[in-house]
Formats: sequence, C-alpha cells, structure tokens
Amino acid sequence: MKSPATSRPGLIPVLALLLVGLNLRPVLAVVSLLTDSIRASNGMSFEQIGWLTSLPMMAMGLIAMAGGLVYRLGYRRGVAIGLALTAASALAKLASHEPLWLMGSSVAAGLGIGIVQSLIPGYIKTRFPHRVDLLMGLYVSMIMGGAALAAASASALLHWLDWQGTMAFWAVLAIAGIALWLPNSGHADAPAASASATAGKPAAFRPWQHGRTWLLVALFCVSSSCYTLCLAWIAPYMMEAGVRANEAGFMLAALSLSEVAGGFLVSWLAPRFRDRRVLLALFLAATALTYVLIGVAPMYAPWLMMCLLGLSIGGLFPMTLILVMDHCSQPAKAGILVSFVQGVGYLVGGVLPFVAGSIRDTVGDLSVAWVAMACVTAAALVLAARATPASAERFDAR
Repeated sequence: MKSPATSRPGLIPVLALLLVGLNLRPVLAVVSLLTDSIRASNGMSFEQIGWLTSLPMMAMGLIAMAGGLVYRLGYRRGVAIGLALTAASALAKLASHEPLWLMGSSVAAGLGIGIVQSLIPGYIKTRFPHRVDLLMGLYVSMIMGGAALAAASASALLHWLDWQGTMAFWAVLAIAGIALWLPNSGHADAPAASASATAGKPAAFRPWQHGRTWLLVALFCVSSSCYTLCLAWIAPYMMEAGVRANEAGFMLAALSLSEVAGGFLVSWLAPRFRDRRVLLALFLAATALTYVLIGVAPMYAPWLMMCLLGLSIGGLFPMTLILVMDHCSQPAKAGILVSFVQGVGYLVGGVLPFVAGSIRDTVGDLSVAWVAMACVTAAALVLAARATPASAERFDAR
C-alpha cells in the first residue's frame, strides 16, 4: 500500500500548489508599474525604488540559506506562514507611504516568499515523486503568471484605488491561497523530519563544499538576475522610451505570460532531454540576444521583444531549478541543495534592481544595464556546457 506522501494526489492538491505559486510575485511585480505614483507621493529616488525589489529578493536569499530552520516548520505550516507574511506585507502598505516603511514591509514580503520557495521543491519531490519535472515547471509558470496578473491589472486597480490600495489588494490572493493550501497539502514530511528518520544523513550534506554546487549557483545567479532586472525595470524603461503607462503594464503582462509559456514549454521538453545542456544553451542564448536588442533599440518591435524575452527567461528559470534537482534523488538532500543555490542566487540577483536604479540616477538611462546583463548571460554558456548528466549522477552518488 502506498503512503499518503507518495500516493497519486487528486486535482485539488495540485490546484492548491499552483495557487501558492501564483502568490509569489504580485507584491513584487506591481512596484515597477507604480514607480511614478510612488515617487510623486514621497519623492523616492530611482535607487530607492530599486530597493523595493532588491530588499525582498535578498530576504528571499537569506531565508533560503537558513533552510534547516525553515524545514522545522513543516510543509503545511511553513507555506501557510509564508503566505500570511506576504498578505501582511501587502496590507502594511496602507499604513504609511514613507520610504523606510515601504522598504520594511517589502522585506516582510521577501521573508514570506522565501519560506514558501524553500519548502515547495522538497514538497513536490516528496508528494509528487513521479511528476517532478511537470509540476516544477507548472509551479514556476504560476509564479510568473502571478507577475502577469499583477501587471495586467495594475492600471485598472490604480484607477479605482490609490497606489497603496493597489499594493494592498494582493493580500486577498494570499489569504485565498492559505484557505486552499491548509486542507489540501497532505501530511508529507518536511526535509527536517526525513533527516531524523535517516540517521541524519541529509543534515550532514554541506553543498558549499562541492565545486559542482558553485557551478549551479553561478547558473542560478544569472537566471535570477535576468528575472529581477526585468521585473523591476522593464516597465519604467519602456515608459521612458515613449510607451504609455497602461501599455507598459500590458507589455509587462505579455512578458510575464510569455514566461508562463516558457515554463510550460520546459514542462513538456524537460522530460525529453536527459541532457539539460541543450535547453539551457537555447534559453541562455535567446535571453542574451533579446537583452541586447532591448538595450540598443527598445522601440523596435517592442511587443515581439517582450514576448521573446518572456519565453527565454520563462524557460531559463525552471530549467536551472530542474538542473539543480537532477543532482539529488533524495528529497531531503534536494531541499538542502535547492535552498543553498536559491539563497546565493537571490542574494546576487537581488542586488541588480538597486544597481540598475543607481545607474538610472547617475547616467539617466538604463540601456547599459540591459547590455551588461546580456554579456553576463552569454558568458554563462560556458558553465552550462559543463552540466553533463554523468556529472549530476556522480554528485548524487556522494
């Protein structure tokens, strides 16, 4: 008889998982579309606006690095706590428009999102052991879908609410996520519980001691940086290039929906490519090329550029996560490795919005940021070439 953790779940638990994913970006994605309103209200600089994305991303990284503490919460309770923090951070925007308050509430959002993102990969590996590729792709696609939902609705919400109300609105989605998650998440053990049942073997795994871990970290840093830079600044950049505010919102939505399509594409392609290098190279090259085009000629077929960039980043992000999970067959060990890789990746990627904001304040243009990111992404092709299936198997056998 199969255990509850590994028996085939019904549709509702899968929907609960996907709704959790949908909650992990709206509170971040909406910031870029409210940049002008926020600056008009409290006089924040572009650099300070950048911190509203950088700080939560860095908080996500710190939480991921503290995965052992997070795992003690368990999957069911931990994800609910993470969503509750996300809801609280959104509602906190109603209390004040002061820059320090906004930054502090943004950190709370990052902590909540970080808790969820640290737990979900291990949860998928434990509860859906025969559908990891599919459900990781769908889960990441829903993360990007949340960004698309926030971008597409920002202009309409701003028409009915002020910018603080537009930010606070996303607490509703987080509360709905908690309501669906708690009764449908099952009773699969978190990695900490699994570790105690296996004489502490996963707890003894120290990923930072292995050179392969740092290759995975570097690839995830590139993926995370591509995503956060785009999330924070593509809409303001296009508005400065001549696009109207509501159209920029729909462009960001189109980009995010294309990221969802990229995630679905990975869900379909990944099981067919045991050698992940082919797909990694494809998405890295496409991302680098599109960033160059956006930096040099932002108004040349902008809708096409948004869709191409979305497909590229949307494929790159889940592919890097799938590659990381390829290196560990044990759920507990996979959770530790993913947490460490994500932690460093989000810490590095979180710096990009702040740096780009500083560039905008200093030189008055963001073009150099896009071109520089393109160069870094192209250089990552060298690292991707080393990610052979045999090397992943050797790592797993340690």
